[in-house]
Amino acid sequence: MSESKRISNLYQSIYNGNPWLEVTLANTLKDVRAEQAHKKINPNLNTIWEIVNHLIQWRRNILRRVQGETVVTPDHNYFVPVIDPSEVAWEQSLQTLAKSQESWNAFFKDFDDSDLAKVYPANNHTFYEHIHGIIQHDVYHLGQIVILKKLL
Repeated sequence: MSESKRISNLYQSIYNGNPWLEVTLANTLKDVRAEQAHKKINPNLNTIWEIVNHLIQWRRNILRRVQGETVVTPDHNYFVPVIDPSEVAWEQSLQTLAKSQESWNAFFKDFDDSDLAKVYPANNHTFYEHIHGIIQHDVYHLGQIVILKKLL
């Protein structure tokens, strides 16, 4: 199995598979309602919804980087308040997260292992580091979501 296939499998497992950590984004979020996702547990913490939207934007950011685009990260680091706290808007965020996974899956279908060594010029990190970084980023925030969900 190619390295990119192994990485793809790992990323997919964290979204909705059977990862070593036994927690997935899809399963953790499946029974969260909009009201819960929007609830501010503490003024110093992000909401579940804000974290989900942050994940979506960073997934897009890194995908664009490994597709050769230079991306500037905004000062707010993709943490922005949710304007529409409706159930419909929450479902849209969840669907957008799922679509971001589909985009990554499609990317890996044509990805060549030799491209893992390519360097993103804006920060001199390899594509390998960016791809593993986004996986680590998802897992880090998944842990936050699990804790916030328990506090609801």
